Amino acid sequence: MRAINHQGMAKRLVQRLKELGINNEAVLEVIQRTPRQEFMPESLAHQAYENTALPIGNGQTISQPLIVAKMTSLLLESAPKRVLEIGTGSGYQTAVLAALVEQVFSVERIIQLQYQAQRRMKRLDFHNIAMRHGDGWQGWPSKAPFDGIIVTAAAARIPDALLEQLNPNGGRLIIPVGEQQQELLVVERQGEEFMQRSEGAVRFVPLVQGDLA
Repeated sequence: MRAINHQGMAKRLVQRLKELGINNEAVLEVIQRTPRQEFMPESLAHQAYENTALPIGNGQTISQPLIVAKMTSLLLESAPKRVLEIGTGSGYQTAVLAALVEQVFSVERIIQLQYQAQRRMKRLDFHNIAMRHGDGWQGWPSKAPFDGIIVTAAAARIPDALLEQLNPNGGRLIIPVGEQQQELLVVERQGEEFMQRSEGAVRFVPLVQGDLA
């Protein structure tokens, strides 16, 4: 059986992301060297460098590389050091962030996914990630404020707790919002004012609120 050339596939993926408008070289470099095949079932590893979302179990998906690159690029515009991620999932977005910022705090409501992601991070030798089993709608109050918050599931509305946990001096929230129709919002905080813009239509699994799984 021929070995899969993940390195070559990663280079082709990055070239595709450039063609689709991703121009942050630091983000592209990290995506090229992050082993996406490690964050999905082995049966799907041959699809690891396709620009598509893939199932990871528990009704969740690993996000499309284009979306990971876009959300990460938007977040980095404000040069964050401490970032909160809502929805650890497979840990792929977490790993990309951890290679680009000083510290990542990640909250996951499905404990099985959290355990799997923790094992991956240990295996891949990441030391600047803290993980928590919790309700993403509540954020991580004891670790706030955050320079950046990235949400990897679609909320019906922007959670107040996440706005409160943003750094008042330019903290930035990247979040998909909506139910049948979703859009990617960028919210920036200056004091008690929040400026918001849309970065277009997206499709994410819902950000579930309440009882933990």
